[in-house]
Amino acid sequence: MTSELLDQALVEEATKKSGLIWVAGPGVPARALWHVWHEGAACVVGDGPGEQPLPGLADGGEAEVTVRSKDKGGRLVSWAAKVVELAPDSEEWEATVAELKGKRLNAPDGEAMPARWARECRVLRLEPTGATAPLPDGSLAEAPLPSPATTRQPIPAGLPRLLLKKKRRG
Repeated sequence: MTSELLDQALVEEATKKSGLIWVAGPGVPARALWHVWHEGAACVVGDGPGEQPLPGLADGGEAEVTVRSKDKGGRLVSWAAKVVELAPDSEEWEATVAELKGKRLNAPDGEAMPARWARECRVLRLEPTGATAPLPDGSLAEAPLPSPATTRQPIPAGLPRLLLKKKRRG
């Protein structure tokens, strides 16, 4: 029983303090999502224009959430979650959106944001199921997801010399 309470406390505190969580749905690679911790769950908003994508996260489904350290960036804990989609304009949705609204950076529509979220987005609760995964022994590094972003041109030939140049004492 004590181990379960310690795991629950670790999940809650780590997730509250982390700015991002990595969420993987069934068959979908993990994706970084901003969130808020509200009433015992990590809450996210997305799948609308200008909002974060939420691939593989379906109401009633499962997800794996990985929480990183805010200062060092290393993995603190991975936990299993049940995905619950909140119905727009319900009492629970309103309370969750009030928390999310305060954390949303660079919103294009300010005070109209909750109405847009109700029309065009999904608000999800990732509720811990109590299961935490052990920390891995080796690296779990994966190749980056495909992206249309490219480097425009090669780095200048003299850049390595500039970066490695020792300061002259004078």
